[in-house]
Amino acid sequence: MKILYAIQGTGNGHISRARDIIPFLEEKGQLDVLISGTEADVELGYPVKFALKGMSFVFGKKGGIDLAATYKKAKLKRFYREVKSLHVNDYDMVISDFEPVSAWACRLQKKHCVALSHQAAVLNKKSPHPDNFDPIGKLIIKNYAPANVQYGFHFIQYDKKIFTPVIRAAIRNAKIRNKKHYTVYLPAYSDKKIIKVLGEIKDVEWQVFSKSSKKSYAQKNIIIFPINNESFVKSMASSAGVLCGAGFETPAEALFLEKKLMVIPMRGQYEQQCNAAALKKMDIPILKKLRPSAIKQIEKWIETGKTIRVDFPDATGQVIDEIFDNYASELYQVELGTIPYSFKKLKRGITGNNAHQNLN
Repeated sequence: MKILYAIQGTGNGHISRARDIIPFLEEKGQLDVLISGTEADVELGYPVKFALKGMSFVFGKKGGIDLAATYKKAKLKRFYREVKSLHVNDYDMVISDFEPVSAWACRLQKKHCVALSHQAAVLNKKSPHPDNFDPIGKLIIKNYAPANVQYGFHFIQYDKKIFTPVIRAAIRNAKIRNKKHYTVYLPAYSDKKIIKVLGEIKDVEWQVFSKSSKKSYAQKNIIIFPINNESFVKSMASSAGVLCGAGFETPAEALFLEKKLMVIPMRGQYEQQCNAAALKKMDIPILKKLRPSAIKQIEKWIETGKTIRVDFPDATGQVIDEIFDNYASELYQVELGTIPYSFKKLKRGITGNNAHQNLN
């Protein structure tokens, strides 16, 4: 069986999760990996067959997406060429972690696409959503990487096809201690902005991981580190707490490590607003923006913040098994004529007469 696993390259969470998913996919058949996007700071550690530009959101320096830079990098003609040139029908199965080139190639070539991402869970009606409805933000996340079937990861198992987070082995195996410092990862803020605010909280050591700095340096009570996977894991595991954006992987890892957590959702980013809504229900403090007026809230969190106990079992293999078991069942139903016509094109990508058997 030939499998294409397509990974979003904006941010580091998708790639971090993929490291633990890939070994299970390799057990299922011949695997090719695709990554699109330009904003990741970590390496996958596995061979990548397709390295594409795709469509990336560019982080700004004031707490939100840099729309001008995002538009400049979008280059829709190039994106369309990548979509047209990706022959997804060469594969028996396409799995997309919020990756737009593969998803739209499947849509245009009438190929079945399986979503396996946090965004799939965010779109689920049973997942928490912000009080302020954002129809444009929801429309973007819904159509950015469309798929036929949605499997998602979230902080809580809100529905049948939603699973708890994939916690990478480096975090599961980390030695947990408390050296009293606080780990910070706020990629949408500049180092200057972070130092200006956190530098006013003088009795705390802040270990800040920066997208813009290529070397380590210290200023006031703040140490700036370039992003490095091993250093980041070590810092989090030995911290008193974690201050980060309202992405998915970093908050999930902080919760798993039983660290105090405070998040700042990126402005104009619907997914992070949804994550913040979910974390708020879990009694995680939310900051609207990193600014001097938030210093008292941060100080209160340092003094009185509590850890939240979660249950994130190591079930990645079971999730992959369920996806493949369901996929084979869908193909079998095509033979019986009990599944909608939109799935029938799927049969063409499977060699042999018995599609159900050929998937195993």
